Amino acid sequence: MITIAAAADLHVGLDSAGSLRPMLKNLESSADVLLIAGDLTNYGDPAEAKVFTDEIAGLALPVVAVLGNHDYHQDAQTEIRSILEGAGVTVLEGESVSVECDGGAVAVAGIKGFGGGFAGASAAEFGEPEMKSFVAHTRSTAENIERSLKSVTGDVKVALLHYSPVEETLKGERLEIYPFLGSYLLAEAVDRAGADIVLHGHAHIGAERGATPGGIPVRNVAQPVIGHPYALYRFHRGKLSSDPDTVDAP
Repeated sequence: MITIAAAADLHVGLDSAGSLRPMLKNLESSADVLLIAGDLTNYGDPAEAKVFTDEIAGLALPVVAVLGNHDYHQDAQTEIRSILEGAGVTVLEGESVSVECDGGAVAVAGIKGFGGGFAGASAAEFGEPEMKSFVAHTRSTAENIERSLKSVTGDVKVALLHYSPVEETLKGERLEIYPFLGSYLLAEAVDRAGADIVLHGHAHIGAERGATPGGIPVRNVAQPVIGHPYALYRFHRGKLSSDPDTVDAP
């Protein structure tokens, strides 16, 4: 049995000191690894990243994360990544990692992703250079997550994103902003490469459960959606068997 704890959209601010650690009190005894699907900080301030790392200091399990759009806000994403990695967090942006656990190996391929919309209502690489650049960036992130998933092996394989690959987990959000919440290109890439689950955040008013066209489970783990500090996903022989357990803050 492998248990993954997952959360997104923590939005740690300068005033968050002392608020996150109590939520993680029993995490080591509940999960094998913690995956964070972006927006660790509120305004992309490196000082906020330092607050986050202080909150998780001494946490006795591996932590793997991707950054989110908030983490890019001040163009300090490189410094934020350095702070996180200095504290032992594995940060992925087109890379992958295999984490050894008692129950086996968790293979994680991660990237922030980007927007563009979904089949029948999506942007195209046509017209103005700004639009071409927008969609080209999404296509590049999709190609990177596909390549990363193909390059890593484990007993459970996870695609860790910030932006959503499917519409289902956006239900509740305004339709007008779907193109800014994710892209179908991400789902197509995951289906081609294969995964046991896709985890993402970003859509605070979305829904928790969805699936790619190929049937891979997709879960929106934004804290406002799961309503808890984190959700636990249990895998037995590589298949999702508990979906999910949630843990209340003490």
